[in-house]
Amino acid sequence: DVQLQASGGGLVQAGGSLRLSCAASGFSFDDYSIGWFRQAPGKEREGIGCYNGRDGSTYYVDSVEGRFTISSDNAKNTVYLQMDDLKPEDTGNYYCASDRGFWGWSTARTMGRMMTTLYEYWGQGTQVTVSS
Repeated sequence: DVQLQASGGGLVQAGGSLRLSCAASGFSFDDYSIGWFRQAPGKEREGIGCYNGRDGSTYYVDSVEGRFTISSDNAKNTVYLQMDDLKPEDTGNYYCASDRGFWGWSTARTMGRMMTTLYEYWGQGTQVTVSS
């Protein structure tokens, strides 16, 4: 079975950093794109970045570009989201999701949109709270 588990959330002051992990089982990142999403209270889930397991390339939305970095450790089958210079508006529940067909990846790169419907499996969220 394909499973994803996000972890690493917590409470941090504005300007601080956190690193989230997305551990996968049942598949290899080499054959997938992995997306990171977040959902703030009362708001829709939004994509913030994705990782191409085939070549290691990444995509970020404008609001996190330059502050967030996605990387992977293939030996651990884990994708990371390093978040620096955190802002209160980064507060939310963070999720990782798999994209077997790379449709989510392609849409992000060509249209600048991350669509939740293009991701098949989702991990449970991990809460990130940034205090001002």
